[in-house]
Amino acid sequence: MSDHIKIKAASGTWVVRAAGAVLGESNEALELAEGAFPEVIYFPRKDISMAFFDKSETTSTCPHKGTATYYNLEAKSGTFADAAWSYETPKDSVSQIADYLAFDLTKVNVERV
Repeated sequence: MSDHIKIKAASGTWVVRAAGAVLGESNEALELAEGAFPEVIYFPRKDISMAFFDKSETTSTCPHKGTATYYNLEAKSGTFADAAWSYETPKDSVSQIADYLAFDLTKVNVERV
């Protein structure tokens, strides 16, 4: 694993909510710490209601994690563009986050319950 990035199991049960709905809940979430950035909670894709998400055209590249694919959240109240992202084929040093999603905290709520 990169010295720049630390990944560990996120203790407890975590939930992601938006637009009045629970989109997922997991006790298998991961906490990723990267340099001076705030920690990010990654949820296993299997614990997220993926029916609410459509892949967007947005991608970004991180030199430590690889290429991120973004997802729009489709809710009754409208579309939340690029509300989630995933490193579907991350670099080997962070391979634990494959098949996990992280969320834009300005568009959804992520909390430990």
